[in-house]
Amino acid sequence: MRQNTGATRGARIAVRLSREDRVRIDEVVKARGYTSPSAFIRAAIQNELNGGPELTKTEGLIAAGFEGMSRDNIRIVRSQQALHALLDTFVKTVLTCLPEPSIDTQPQAVARAKDRYHLLIKAAGRSMSGDAVAALKDLHGTN
Repeated sequence: MRQNTGATRGARIAVRLSREDRVRIDEVVKARGYTSPSAFIRAAIQNELNGGPELTKTEGLIAAGFEGMSRDNIRIVRSQQALHALLDTFVKTVLTCLPEPSIDTQPQAVARAKDRYHLLIKAAGRSMSGDAVAALKDLHGTN
């Protein structure tokens, strides 16, 4: 941090601050290691006059990270929408083309369908990566 000597300063400007602003300035002076509140205010004025960048390097990196996450999120949402549309079309096709079982075979067909459903859920859980147990519980509706 560069300190100005008294010889180079000539003009004096008085500024009235609220108590809250004065307390905040005193805290920043201590936290950032300025020699006085005046040194901090001079540095702030210089930053504004020199047209310093609006974003600091850290803020820029954080903003870039959020932008990347936003793009990734959009891609994930699009792929989920595509998978949902594909599954919806598949289910409609299967349900349209499958004939209903006759009344006398319906209990057996329902029992076999429940067994196939449980096998399907178990197979889906095995093929999932990550937290398959929690996903399986969510899918099956048990906690």
